[in-house]
Amino acid sequence: MLATIKQAADGYEVRFERDFKHSPESVWAWLTENDKLVQWFSELRVQDLREGGVITFDMQDGTFEELAILEFKEQEVLAFAWDKDQVRFELIPEFDGCRLVLVEKLITITAHTPRDIAGWDVCLDVIQSLMDGSAAINRKASWQTKYEQYVQAFAEITKKQHGNP
Repeated sequence: MLATIKQAADGYEVRFERDFKHSPESVWAWLTENDKLVQWFSELRVQDLREGGVITFDMQDGTFEELAILEFKEQEVLAFAWDKDQVRFELIPEFDGCRLVLVEKLITITAHTPRDIAGWDVCLDVIQSLMDGSAAINRKASWQTKYEQYVQAFAEITKKQHGNP
């Protein structure tokens, strides 16, 4: 299921929701502990886990981008800058595990947006697969399929924005 994309007052919001049969503490570890983080998003590293802290993004060219942690509540909320946008993870306890909600707040839709959003979608699938001990996901094939779907979804939003039905 694709993320929900909606226009917001200051841009757009892309919302993913996944139900995990694991405790918030377990899922939190996958979002914040570097030994687990590297398994689903190899370019990210937590440097200073606190509000005002830093996550780094390895640009794969010898440089690192610092992403400021904008909101932090232990085992509940982790939000950080994502270039001009913002990524926010929230864990909501449920009877049999927790719900992970990922919202990316976009200032504008660019040609790169479907790539990023497809990437987040696949990352969430990978976390779930790793935690459940399921068969490995073919990340490239999964990303390609989702990318094509998000290209279409964002094209529809752009059409509506310009008054085309």
